Amino acid sequence: MVENIDNPQKKEKDNLDKKVKQNMFKIKHKILVLSNKGGVGKSAVAINLACALSGKTFKVGILDVDLHGPSVAKMLGFEGKRLQGNSEGIIPMSVSSNLVAISMASLIENSDSPLIWRGPLKAIAIKQFLGEVEWGNLDYLIVDSPPGTGDEPLSICQLIPELEGGVIVTTPQEVALLDSRKCVNFLRKLKIPILGIIENMSGLKCPYCGKNIDLFKSGGGEKAAKEFNLPFLGKIPIDINMVNSTDEGKPYIFQYKDSETTQAFNQIVELILAQMK
Repeated sequence: MVENIDNPQKKEKDNLDKKVKQNMFKIKHKILVLSNKGGVGKSAVAINLACALSGKTFKVGILDVDLHGPSVAKMLGFEGKRLQGNSEGIIPMSVSSNLVAISMASLIENSDSPLIWRGPLKAIAIKQFLGEVEWGNLDYLIVDSPPGTGDEPLSICQLIPELEGGVIVTTPQEVALLDSRKCVNFLRKLKIPILGIIENMSGLKCPYCGKNIDLFKSGGGEKAAKEFNLPFLGKIPIDINMVNSTDEGKPYIFQYKDSETTQAFNQIVELILAQMK
């Protein structure tokens, strides 16, 4: 009879699975931010939601799982900075006293080099972010997912069974209904609670007359929420300062605390908090 020989790869996998469970146990609430298409400002929304939560004295982490086009590092001002580690694991980047973040951008030596990975490699990388990063005791982990319903959001939903829910970001156009429908069905098929829909880029206030201009129409996100019987979390207006702050790596709501857009983020956070267990 042949004796069972321990498989080093299996041991390594089991050890990482254990670390993921241990890390996630120390984080009270995990929220996935997603959209079905790019260009809706999802990452900016995810970042500012995290910042708004941290401003309420919650301990918050941001995990950027957009492996092919990571933007969180640029938007939070740590692009080009290398991650550090110790015997316990990888140390996340400190953004403020209550906010830490991790992005693939901090692991790639050349930001212009494409990441040519298939699904299994992506899943392993995301598992390592969850298990080998020293997140510590957090109140919230905000996961910024790439556009679509592919490997990255699927991995998050499968690796974090206690995921609090998903927040869907869309835009005001009627075509938003088509995009939102796929995200809604994706989350429902995986039995992930949906915390609500956010309508981003919802109107621009004229700096001269103060009149609101609906650059991309209005109401697409709200209409989607009604169709799917989901909470409508709110509208976030366009603000040119949002563009400037993300380019400069300075979170918008930390700089423009009294703006209409910051008020919108704070109201959305209150609606999300009201749904927390």
